[in-house]
Amino acid sequence: MASVLRLRKLYYVNPVKNSSMGIQTIDDAHKSEDKPNVVVAYVKKMLQKKQDKDRKKKRNKNINKGQSREWKCLDNCCWIIGYMCTFWWLMFFVYHYLPLTLPGFPAIDSPGAVLKRDGVSGLHPVVLVPGIVTGGLELWDGKPCAKGLFRKRLWGGSFTETLKRPLCWLEHLSLDNETGLDPPGIRIRPVEGLVAADYFTQGYFVWAVLIENLAKIGYDGKNLHMAAYDWRIAFQNTEVRDRALSRLKSKIEVMYETNGGNKVVVVPHSMGVLYFLHFMKWVEAPPPMGGGGGLGWCAKYIKAIMNIGSTFLGTPKAVSKILSAEDRHIALLRAMTPGFLKSEILGFQTLEHMLRVSRTWDSTASLLPKGGETIWGDLDWSPEDVQNCDLEKVDTHSFRNENDSNDSEIKKGLQEKEAVHYGRMISFGKEAATRPSSELSTLYSEELMDSGSSNDSSFSCSDGWTEYDEMSRESLRKVSENKAYTAKTVFDLLRVVAPKMMQRMDSHFSHGIAEDLDDPKYAHYKYWSNPLETKLPDAPDMEIYCLYGVGIPTERSYIYDSSYDKCKSIPFRIDLSVDGEGSGCLRSGMYFVDGDDCVPVVSSGFMCAKGWRNKTRFNPSGSPTYVREYRHKAPASLLEGRGIESSAHVDIMGNAKLIEDILRVAAGATGAEIGGDRIYSDILTLSERINLKL
Repeated sequence: MASVLRLRKLYYVNPVKNSSMGIQTIDDAHKSEDKPNVVVAYVKKMLQKKQDKDRKKKRNKNINKGQSREWKCLDNCCWIIGYMCTFWWLMFFVYHYLPLTLPGFPAIDSPGAVLKRDGVSGLHPVVLVPGIVTGGLELWDGKPCAKGLFRKRLWGGSFTETLKRPLCWLEHLSLDNETGLDPPGIRIRPVEGLVAADYFTQGYFVWAVLIENLAKIGYDGKNLHMAAYDWRIAFQNTEVRDRALSRLKSKIEVMYETNGGNKVVVVPHSMGVLYFLHFMKWVEAPPPMGGGGGLGWCAKYIKAIMNIGSTFLGTPKAVSKILSAEDRHIALLRAMTPGFLKSEILGFQTLEHMLRVSRTWDSTASLLPKGGETIWGDLDWSPEDVQNCDLEKVDTHSFRNENDSNDSEIKKGLQEKEAVHYGRMISFGKEAATRPSSELSTLYSEELMDSGSSNDSSFSCSDGWTEYDEMSRESLRKVSENKAYTAKTVFDLLRVVAPKMMQRMDSHFSHGIAEDLDDPKYAHYKYWSNPLETKLPDAPDMEIYCLYGVGIPTERSYIYDSSYDKCKSIPFRIDLSVDGEGSGCLRSGMYFVDGDDCVPVVSSGFMCAKGWRNKTRFNPSGSPTYVREYRHKAPASLLEGRGIESSAHVDIMGNAKLIEDILRVAAGATGAEIGGDRIYSDILTLSERINLKL
């Protein structure tokens, strides 16, 4: 109807424009053009407009449909993240606001409350030594991008700055790639006090539960101390830069004097056990390299060292972290959310950034496997070759003593159906992990180093995210094609792919076995954190405990897939598509053994079970050692939080039995009085299979 009215108005009323005069009357228009022609032209024009409008609408619809398909993957990722965040906040609310006990559920007293009722009270001062990544770090000086963050936590706490300015955050957490210390214009320092590592982030405890239980039997600031240090840098550099070792020495001496001359109980966790091992050699060594305390310092001031989640002989996980910034959890996360961890999908380059930053942290090198093929095995042998991969089928619910190590029933339970070469710590392809060693191609150290210095730059990338971008395709092919690396040869591999980090490592750490501990070279600080290249202090009454979890499948060796055809990506990735048969040792490209989810039992328990047991060349004064294992039991419900019987590497800090053992020793009990050894795993059998000169 509207079109008809517009046509009528045009035909009978509207004037027609003239190019020369501006306006003409209708009569003049009739002279120049017939009315039927005007009507036909107008109708055609209206139809053309309608067709153009329909075509435009259809085109926009197709564009929107294409955009919907294009962003469908990202939308799904956003929804997943939204669901995860919502679930986390819901669990956070339930954990903090529900009552501690619900009707029908019995109240569970903490170990500290039980011991307090029994009349137990604190006697010996306690020093806590945190491990890697669990201690908070704060900013004291930074670049312009970090404005407003003075003395704010950049590590630990809320991590809100990670989302606000991620590249700035990574820049400040990185260390100088040449010196291993602060980059120019940046100063990051450890948070001081008990708050340094009580919680890693809100709601995720580390030392908080143990601190609370110690408080119940009388501990507070005068007899409880957190020995915070910058866990990123080499142990000796914590003294060079922060005087951390000197301050720890003074603190222990003051706590000894102000607590009635009672010796100190030291409780290190994870990498902290290596840090304190370094400290004990430093404090006895003469200046300027050492603290000048003399040979009797540890015997005078230290009652016991209760090592939690001990990493004395390192962990294979450190190798995969340096090689590809992965472990089991990150590799599985990469498979589930590829957009955030695969640079070729959304371009986030998350793993590349993680690898670049972590390779500036010298502390990672302290966790590399120690003892070489003697401890970890070679291409054809390893101490765990007889281990049963299905931990649930092994009887580990009753503990054993030293006389049970050769029991035939235990051997039967540990017998493996099919030989597994755990000694091949890194294998490129499943065939390299399983085929006879005679069929594997070998590359000697000199050849490996030559392969890393190739002039072929066909793989190089202009941005240079990681050191891989400086390697040629031919170099990558040489180090990976049909190759398997043991705990000895893997260091040659790492020197090729991470040359700067390994160069710094050679200055601060050593990972071998000493032939003669009286050799003057072992007076250097690079050997002090390796229990196989140093002696324990002359302290016959100082007790040493190895306290760790068992019953959790723990990474022991890896199968890698090498696809080095993409620029700006890490060429080596754990091959999640590889699975074994029958026994279940091989799952998702990783071989598993018994441990605490991070550290295999051979690393956690060997020194206390054999290396330091009685008088050996590593323990010349015969300091008593105890192995105390904690069988893992996952929480039965969400109401239990992370559980009071969990023995995972960090969750063990809330294990009720572990806390009770620490509190009893701090109250004056000896290792024999709390029950001596408590062993569930096959650590005694594994120790007997290791042929180490004692």
